[in-house]
Amino acid sequence: QVQLVESGGGLVQAGGSLRLSCAASGGTFSRYVMGWFRQAPGKEREFVAAITWSGGSIYSADSVKGRFTISRDNAKNTVRMQMNSLKPGDTAVYYCAASSRVVGVAITKEYNYWGQGPQVAVSS
Repeated sequence: QVQLVESGGGLVQAGGSLRLSCAASGGTFSRYVMGWFRQAPGKEREFVAAITWSGGSIYSADSVKGRFTISRDNAKNTVRMQMNSLKPGDTAVYYCAASSRVVGVAITKEYNYWGQGPQVAVSS
């Protein structure tokens, strides 16, 4: 059983930056594909970014390409997402997730474990 604990959410003005972190425990972190998803009020949870086991492959939603960067540190069992040039449309609850498969990295049902989801709010 893998536990995921996120940190780093908060309120920021448009154009600002935030960094989310997700600390994993209870499993072999390097065996999991790690992803970030987000869910805005009244909307479905959507894929943001994912990174494979050794960081060799990175996937990002078109809406965040060039602004958000996902990275991982297997020695520290941590995945991070640096979010720059934030927009009001990025306002959502952000979830860290772990998947044992690389197939369907953008699909929520492919992920076995989820964090609790910190709030990110971007004001205009």
